[in-house]
Amino acid sequence: MTWLDEVKWNEKGLAPVVTVEAETGELLMQAWANREALQATVKEGRAVYWSRSRGRIWRKGEESGHVQKLVEVYLDCDSDTICYRVKQVGAACHTGRRSCFFRKFEKGVWRLVERDGDDN
Repeated sequence: MTWLDEVKWNEKGLAPVVTVEAETGELLMQAWANREALQATVKEGRAVYWSRSRGRIWRKGEESGHVQKLVEVYLDCDSDTICYRVKQVGAACHTGRRSCFFRKFEKGVWRLVERDGDDN
């Protein structure tokens, strides 16, 4: 049994990945990984995911240049969710925002809590 076998992959061979900024703990994004993506993340020292929409491995920043340099990888207590702690270079969100979590539910509506653009 290898360290990859310890992850409880779902029926599609995926596990959710929560990605946070290593220095601040800021929640940046959530994505998915399969065995190949997780193994590549560790080997390459950068965040690699499985893109469900593209149907292939996706190296964060391969098009935008906004890479995530890997600091640490964690596995949760149920062994079914992965956490990448990274150094974010540029924006994490495809919208150009620092984090994908820029809308907050307040008083019955979703409110924008971060301005557009890269807030590095």
